[in-house]
Amino acid sequence: MARFTVVRDVRAPATAAWRVLVDWPRHGGWVPLTTVRTTTSRPDGVGAAFVARTGVGPLGFDDPMTVVAWETPEGDEPGDRPGRCEVAKSGRVVHGGAVFTVTPLPGRRCRVAWTEDVTVSPRRLTRYAEPLVALAGRLAFAATMRAFARDAETHR
Repeated sequence: MARFTVVRDVRAPATAAWRVLVDWPRHGGWVPLTTVRTTTSRPDGVGAAFVARTGVGPLGFDDPMTVVAWETPEGDEPGDRPGRCEVAKSGRVVHGGAVFTVTPLPGRRCRVAWTEDVTVSPRRLTRYAEPLVALAGRLAFAATMRAFARDAETHR
């Protein structure tokens, strides 16, 4: 499994950043060549499911995910409970999971940490390519987090 974490401080309160981060279809605006759609009636909480489709036309893959842990942040002040969401990935190409946390900081800011544990099919490929997959993931998610931060900072 390739594991990587990207952390970014955001100039928005934790509760506002959380609302933007868990708006699953909005992720398509941050990740190149990707659209996201929810597949359950409720888009939030444990059991919510969504699919990220990455690619162009018929060349692409689906990354179905289900929320398996959900704790909204309680307040926007340091010491208030951070938000935490964990998703399980169950696709044919990408397996594993992701966890993100949103922690309140002083000055109506927050720190967002996004961790991915991914295996790419065929699974034997990840074992040999793990360092490359982790580096590519860190770079791609750093760009994704920059786009998310801009979005959260303008929609607080």
